[in-house]
Amino acid sequence: MEITNQPNTSTTNSPSSFGAMLLKAREKQQITLDEAAAELFILKRHLQALEQENFESLPQVTFARGFAINYAKYLGLDPHQVAASFDAAYPNELRTTAVGDIESPLRPMGTLQRDGRTKIRFNPLLLIAIVALIALAVFLLRMVTNASEDTPEPVQSIETITAAEQTEGAAIDNAGIAIGTTDTASSAIGASGAAINLDTDSAAANTDNEAGASTTAENATLDFWVKANTNISVTDANGQSLMSGQQGRGGYKVSGTPPFRIQIDKVTNVSLNLNQEAVALRQYATNNQASFTLAP
Repeated sequence: MEITNQPNTSTTNSPSSFGAMLLKAREKQQITLDEAAAELFILKRHLQALEQENFESLPQVTFARGFAINYAKYLGLDPHQVAASFDAAYPNELRTTAVGDIESPLRPMGTLQRDGRTKIRFNPLLLIAIVALIALAVFLLRMVTNASEDTPEPVQSIETITAAEQTEGAAIDNAGIAIGTTDTASSAIGASGAAINLDTDSAAANTDNEAGASTTAENATLDFWVKANTNISVTDANGQSLMSGQQGRGGYKVSGTPPFRIQIDKVTNVSLNLNQEAVALRQYATNNQASFTLAP
């Protein structure tokens, strides 16, 4: 039996044929065959064969019928009516040939290819945004890491003293009592001299003693030797702060008007002389802290 490739014009011209319905609906919606093929993933030549009812150009009946139903749904037609019209118009000889075709039971399906072109679309702006986001994250991570490494640790200010100053301070500490003893002897000698002077010129001696007492009351000197960091506060009778805060190891000398208000938080770290006379700080200490008033 010879099968020609001419379209079935008798059924195509009929308004009720499925091909005519498909063609009329597509043209009414102003849809091109290319647009329909792109949306349905069906080859353009297969859609055109459906509209022309050119069954010889279509794949096997099962696939061709499925193409017709999907095309009808896409165009908004009744798929059942289109399927019934397709079944009525499909030639019986093609059905027999399709079933008896043992050598080629399957034909290429139009849905497996798309006019030989495969399009993969990339959004360049999206790719640039992803790269920029990754770079920003790396930059912020490095900034946080560098900031944590560059944070300096608090350093206590320690007053550095030379070896000579340490020797001098030790001499002051060790010789405080000796100095006090010498001063006591000097006071005794002075008292003897005052007694001798009293016999010769009592008025002049009294005047000198009063002047010396006035000088002592007006000015006095405190010598501190600090062995380790210690908070020391000294205020004189006029309310003037002579020393305040933490003092490092070393010797310190302050002068002012007595009596002095003195506060020491670690008595064992400090030695004190008043006018070169040693002061026993332990008698003022409670729990290694002292707060007392001192005058010559």
